[in-house]
Amino acid sequence: MAVKEEKKRRLTQLSDSKGLISALAFDQRGALKKMIQKYQTKEVSPLQITELKSLVSEELTGAVSAILLDPEYGLPAAKARAAAAGLLLAYEQTGYGDTVSRLPTCLSSWSVKRLKEAGAAAVKFLLYYDADGDTAVNQQKQAYIERIGAECQAEQLPFFLEILSYDEKISDKASPEFAKLKPQKVNGAMAVFSNQRFNVDILKVEVPLNMDYVEGFTSGRLVVYSRQEAVQAFRDQEAAASLPYIYLSAGVSARRFQETLIFAYESGAKFSGVLCGRASWGDVVPIYIESGKEAARQWLQSQGRKNIDTLNTVLQQTAIPWKEKWT
Repeated sequence: MAVKEEKKRRLTQLSDSKGLISALAFDQRGALKKMIQKYQTKEVSPLQITELKSLVSEELTGAVSAILLDPEYGLPAAKARAAAAGLLLAYEQTGYGDTVSRLPTCLSSWSVKRLKEAGAAAVKFLLYYDADGDTAVNQQKQAYIERIGAECQAEQLPFFLEILSYDEKISDKASPEFAKLKPQKVNGAMAVFSNQRFNVDILKVEVPLNMDYVEGFTSGRLVVYSRQEAVQAFRDQEAAASLPYIYLSAGVSARRFQETLIFAYESGAKFSGVLCGRASWGDVVPIYIESGKEAARQWLQSQGRKNIDTLNTVLQQTAIPWKEKWT
């Protein structure tokens, strides 16, 4: 019970007054390097990554309940965050998911104890998981998550498990072929890791379908899911998750992410918040590279803050407190 109460106390530090998780995700490393590299010819420097993370943290964390950062480049940003914003730290290596099996890999010089000592109120780990994939591979992944869950139990830190679905035989996640499989991939993985043996406290997950293929959202593209099929996918997701879950933005636009949250709510999904990344801050990258730090700051103070405020308004209307599912 002492572990449970301490985890609950720390989850409260990451939540707003209503018990919703309105968190900013900026733990990108390899992906961020690629984003920056698109706008310059010189090699991306660690200073650029660190400075941009700190800038975003300084300007946007006053409007969120928490921020997710990485311990490799994000610790200065952790110090720059607003006093009321809680801190999650990522535990996985960047880029480990480039192989077919995508076996999980922790940061080699970090542990849950060290993340806690660095100020983390919770630990996040990203797992690539194919619910229909090779059984031996999935057993390895499940055992790995059991170890991380045990570490978090020992340190009394909440464990946020981020699950990214994929298919071992389909490389293009944006394709209609993968879209047809996505509901089972996402919801199947959530059902697996809701089991208490993993000691996961919050699931950070994708919406269970690609909204670009949903009737009424396609903008002239191929329709893969009827509106009713899309509603059912969210209902199935709710049924699959016995733990509180929050949504990741998966790089979509701010407007599309907000529309998706409303659709999820109307379909019966009882999510407890978001860990939103590029949908909130992504457009600042070219401004930072091409126009400099102060121009980036101005964008964050205006459009970046607007993105956060609009998302928070949607959350207040759609999300439920994590305590309602957390037992």
